[in-house]
Amino acid sequence: MNVGIIGTGNMGKILIEAFIKSSAIKEQNLYIMNRTKEKAEQIQKEYPNIHVVDTAKDIVNYTQYIFICIKPLDIYPLLREIEPFLRQEQCIISITSPISVKQLESIVPCTVVRVIPSINNRVLYGNTLLTFGEKCPIHHQHFIEQLMSKISTPVTIEENITRIASDITSCGPAFFTFLLRRFIDAAVSETEISKEQATLLATKMIIGLGQLIEQEVYTLETLQEKVCVKGGITGEGIKVLEEEIGDLFHHVIQQTHAKFQQEKEKINEQFCL
Repeated sequence: MNVGIIGTGNMGKILIEAFIKSSAIKEQNLYIMNRTKEKAEQIQKEYPNIHVVDTAKDIVNYTQYIFICIKPLDIYPLLREIEPFLRQEQCIISITSPISVKQLESIVPCTVVRVIPSINNRVLYGNTLLTFGEKCPIHHQHFIEQLMSKISTPVTIEENITRIASDITSCGPAFFTFLLRRFIDAAVSETEISKEQATLLATKMIIGLGQLIEQEVYTLETLQEKVCVKGGITGEGIKVLEEEIGDLFHHVIQQTHAKFQQEKEKINEQFCL
C-alpha cells in the first residue's frame, strides 16, 4: 500500500522517520514532496528508497493514503488544486487541528481522516488523535488505526475536544520542557551546580518519572504522596508551587484556545462555512 506525505517540515519528517523506524511503511512504498524540493531530497539521502516527487498531483497519482502536513491556511488551496485528480477510493489525512473533517469532506470526493500526531511519535511513543469523517469506510479506519498503532497509542476523539486533546498530547512536550528548563535554570542560579550536571539530573529524573507512571507503580497522586513526606523538604517546595502556580495552566489553555479560534475563523472564511 503506497502512502504519500505532502510537506516534509517538522511534523512531516517526524512521521516519515517514525513510519520507517517502526517498519509500518517500507521506504519503497513512501512518496514524499515538499514545496522546497531540497528538503525532501535531504530525507531521501537518509532513506534512499523513498520516492521524491515534484508535485502534489504526483502524490495523488501514486498513492492511496495521503498525509497533508502543511500549514493550516495552505490546506484549502492545496485541496482545490488536487481535487480534480482524487479518486473516491483514496483517503486524505490531515494533521492540523483547526480544520474539521466536515470541512475536508466538503472539498474532496474521497474519504477523509484527521490524525494529530505528537513529537513523541518519533520514538514510537505517545498518542495520536484520530477523527474519522462520516463517510470513512471501515477498511480505511482499520488501516489508519493499525498504521498509527505502530508509532503511537491512537485515541479516537470527538470534534469538541480537539483543541484540549492537542494541547495535552502535541503541545504538552513543549510546555513541560519549558518548565523543566526553568527548573534547571533556577538550580544553576541559586546554587553551585553546573548547568550540565543539573540538566543530566533533571533529564534522568523526568525519564524515571515517566517509567514509574508507565509501569503503574504509582498514580500521579500517590507518587506525589510517596515523595512528599509530611513536614519534609519536598513539602516546603510543594507549598511554594501551590502558592505561586495559581491559574497558570488555566491561562495557558485559554490562550491556546483563543489562538485556535482565530485560526478557525480564517479557515472558515476559506471554506465559506
